[in-house]
Amino acid sequence: MSTAALTTLGCKVNQCETAYLEHCLQKAGYVIRPFSEKADLYCINTCAVTAKAAMQSRQLIRRAARQNPAARLVVTGCYAQLAAADISRLDKVSLVLGNREKFQLPVHLSQLACSKGAFIHVTDMVQCTSHLPLLLASAARKTRAFLKVQDGCDAFCTYCIIPHVRGRSRSVDPLSIRKQVKNLLGNGHKEIVLTGIHLGQWGKDLRPRRDLLWLLQSITAKPLPARLRLSSLEVGEVTPELLDFIAATAAVCPHLHVPLQSGDATILRRMNRHYSPSLFKERLTAALEKIPGLALGTDVLVGFPGESERNFENTYRLLESLDVAYLHVFPFSARPTTPAARMANQVSPRVVRERCRLLRDLDRRKRQAFRQRFIGSVRPVLVESRQDRNSGGLLGFSDNYLPVVINQELVSPNEMVLARLDRMEHGRIVAAPV
Repeated sequence: MSTAALTTLGCKVNQCETAYLEHCLQKAGYVIRPFSEKADLYCINTCAVTAKAAMQSRQLIRRAARQNPAARLVVTGCYAQLAAADISRLDKVSLVLGNREKFQLPVHLSQLACSKGAFIHVTDMVQCTSHLPLLLASAARKTRAFLKVQDGCDAFCTYCIIPHVRGRSRSVDPLSIRKQVKNLLGNGHKEIVLTGIHLGQWGKDLRPRRDLLWLLQSITAKPLPARLRLSSLEVGEVTPELLDFIAATAAVCPHLHVPLQSGDATILRRMNRHYSPSLFKERLTAALEKIPGLALGTDVLVGFPGESERNFENTYRLLESLDVAYLHVFPFSARPTTPAARMANQVSPRVVRERCRLLRDLDRRKRQAFRQRFIGSVRPVLVESRQDRNSGGLLGFSDNYLPVVINQELVSPNEMVLARLDRMEHGRIVAAPV
């Protein structure tokens, strides 16, 4: 039997799509192997959100070619959508599929036959208006299942290439979503992460028009034997009604990830981000007041063109004043075709590195303070199959996204337990079931 190995770079949507591609290959008769092993077929689902992600995509392609020079290499995802011709010229690449074409992977593989050279199947995603629901029976042997309910983005932030490689915002219909939730629960998953490129835009293109709150109410109309987590929302989508629902619904995790990008009003306007720093602070403060134990995470983009020392200080002070649980810090990366790549006053790499260092130091302090706050409390924890390399215990996450280690003799993988959070060790919380 033929063997296949898959790997993923980038966002949770990409992870969900890779799980679907694995499912398709299994149905086509392939035996799935780890990407580190020799296989007959390698599939690399790439990312292009930064120049570093594109470089890592190329490294994975070369790595697969070295592992088995006789294997067929399939490259798909956002970097394939962006740079198909360049990828096709890389050694050993057999097939380049765009973000629309990836869902027909077995069909394209059957057309390869014994032909030499690389085939390219990439269409313009900006013209894409339809969405293919991902009907999964499982999710790549994970305890948490990522369920893609939306794709594409209409925001066109000046630094972001995603609308060009993912297309406009499109929603999966609610009937398909409920069916997938039922399938995932039936296969034993204890947590489902609702994800999308712009999750908060779910339902805007449906008729009748819906919204994310309606979807959550629909999914949780009957008690769930698991929990739901939201991947990422824009600050304008963190409405009082949504906060009230999360606070009142045990099935929805008290965890929100809300990108800031910049805490300076001038830079936000140049980014084409439609909110002010004061609104961001107001909405996040309201969320913390309404939802007990809430974990708030955010993204920060450092070194946007024209970012002065004062602009950066505004961002730093805003984040310092907020009770966030963690920061994801990204240096600005000029992406082709985006307005920001052509803007004047690009910030020097040395300055960007120093500003990133300051924010990552702040992130470490915020994480430590948030985790320390819950020592001595009891939280529901989903145990994973991964082992902690320091203690040998099993890793897990609480409902509010605290990383936890539990003695593996006391729990089993994919078990939901109430755990007492005892102490901090090596940056994680050591817990025990109660």
